Amino acid sequence: MTVVAVHPAQPPFDEVVDLFDAYRVHYGLPAAPAATHRWLTEQITAGRLGVAAGVRDGRVHGFVTSSVLPASLLLGTAWMVRDLYVDPAHRRAGIARDLLRHVVDEARAAGALRVSLQTETGNTTALSLYTRLGFQPVDGLRSLNLPLAPG
Repeated sequence: MTVVAVHPAQPPFDEVVDLFDAYRVHYGLPAAPAATHRWLTEQITAGRLGVAAGVRDGRVHGFVTSSVLPASLLLGTAWMVRDLYVDPAHRRAGIARDLLRHVVDEARAAGALRVSLQTETGNTTALSLYTRLGFQPVDGLRSLNLPLAPG
């Protein structure tokens, strides 16, 4: 498998859009391919989101998105894995592992201080992968959200 950075002007982008929309549907949202295409284009073009695709046999089978955040106290940067999804027909083949390693390698090369991610506490498959790759729980922190709009 090959991991490639994805930009809206490149051919794998449309396949990533389709898989990203399937990811949204997986989490109970209605399919919205045109809106997904617009949103991903905007996020990538504005530099708010990096996207990489796992390609095997000329087809996209998974993707990862990440953002670069300031690490204020240490005067550096941290990378955050925002989304990770592998087509269900291609799971358990090392695609998610390779996508995560790609982000970690890119972050390390950019001089980032850490890579963070979050997932649901019941997602044991993902948690097992993350811990095998060296991610550790952060004790003493609590994730809080303030909803501003429906959605």
